[in-house]
Amino acid sequence: MLPDLERVIALQKLDTAAHEAHRRLAEEPERTKSLDARLDAAKQQVADSKAALAANQAKRREIEKDVAMHQGRLSKFRDQAMDVKTNQEYHAIQKEIGFAQGEIKGLEDRILELMLEADEHNAAVKRADKALADEQKAVDAEQKAMAAEHEQLKASLERIAAERTQVTASMDKQVLATFDRVAKGRNGVAVAEARESICTICHVRLRPQVFNNVRRNDSIIQCDSCQRILYFAQPAGAQAPASDSATHAV
Repeated sequence: MLPDLERVIALQKLDTAAHEAHRRLAEEPERTKSLDARLDAAKQQVADSKAALAANQAKRREIEKDVAMHQGRLSKFRDQAMDVKTNQEYHAIQKEIGFAQGEIKGLEDRILELMLEADEHNAAVKRADKALADEQKAVDAEQKAMAAEHEQLKASLERIAAERTQVTASMDKQVLATFDRVAKGRNGVAVAEARESICTICHVRLRPQVFNNVRRNDSIIQCDSCQRILYFAQPAGAQAPASDSATHAV
């Protein structure tokens, strides 16, 4: 294969790897935001569960005050019943006693319901606390992995930059200029494999003679459609077509 063609292929691999590294680094703020949102959601679930339990307890205390009030009235009516003089007064007191007893019974039933609900709320708080602890552990692990990846990506970019300098230093300046120009106009992708007479990136069919020339890998040939530099990946064990010349077409 033509040395400069090998170099542009190597250069494309380096640039693609660098682009991917930069993409991953650029995603870090959003990934951090996502992790924070997961923790916030778990914390909110704990807060909501505790708020529901607190509301239950507050309602129960309120009803217990009402029970105490009706018990006080019931005690008063019972004391008054000892001093009644007529049947009419007796029946009136008994009616008040029955009403107070009914109120107390209804309130005590409601307290029992709240106690059962409180058990459910307590269980929900425990589940939410455990979910938060599990989420915190998972987020911590992901943050640690992200920090490690950050360092790896930075080191990778430094290595790629050094390798790129070595590759470009030995390249024909015109070939490098062509690579840079095409890469700039094609989202960083200046090299494409030609396979079965087709440019595998723009998917335009190549003219037979062009494809035959590309298969030799002995010159710089650009796709007529997308202008990317073409190369042919020889199947394992296959022999490259004989080269008529080693011209460089840029």
